[in-house]
Amino acid sequence: MPMIPETAIVMLACARIGAIHSVVFGGFSPEALRDRIIDAGAKLVVTADGAFRRGKPYMLKPAVDKALSEGCESVEKVLIVIRNNEPIEYVKGRDYIYNELV
Repeated sequence: MPMIPETAIVMLACARIGAIHSVVFGGFSPEALRDRIIDAGAKLVVTADGAFRRGKPYMLKPAVDKALSEGCESVEKVLIVIRNNEPIEYVKGRDYIYNELV
């Protein structure tokens, strides 16, 4: 997640309900992300569609999709914060838009 209010909101929500959370640097490769998801046994991944670095957009969701396609069976849902408004692929029944739920 980029440095946006939703990052802090999600972290505080996890603390409130007693859920364990792991903040991961947005520049990690899909393989590094996959390893952390597997190690944590994550059931939910919260990500943004993308972010901005030095004023230029870059995408985050494709790295999450690639990581999940490589053996992250524990993940049941992906919550996506729309930040860049770039077109992204959705997996029906797994991906949900944060902005539509809140």
